[in-house]
Amino acid sequence: QVQLVETGGELVQPGGSLRLSCAFSGGAFGNYAMAWFRQTPGKEREFVAAISGGAINTGYADSVKGRFTISRNYGKNTLYLQMNSLKPDDTAVYYCAAAGGGYYRGNQNYDYWGQGTQVTVSS
Repeated sequence: QVQLVETGGELVQPGGSLRLSCAFSGGAFGNYAMAWFRQTPGKEREFVAAISGGAINTGYADSVKGRFTISRNYGKNTLYLQMNSLKPDDTAVYYCAAAGGGYYRGNQNYDYWGQGTQVTVSS
């Protein structure tokens, strides 16, 4: 029943910024831990960032720490990923994920996934 729809991916130049959104529906948003993953051709899906249901706990992959910020807006039932200082290696399809229960899960045990949105970082 939970549905996740990612938007915001586009072509950006190295050093630029982009904000991805994930619209959540089909449940109580605050009862779900959320995360972002990404995948490029020929590679396994990679964890990017995670946030607990109440937004008290957050975590990031080492490759994006200090550049990306995960957040959520309860009034809009939307998860965000603010991406700054983008690099060509950030190019990937970015996926939103959700898990019932709300506790912080890091990169593990997500139940629902969006369709992905393409981010391309290139000059």
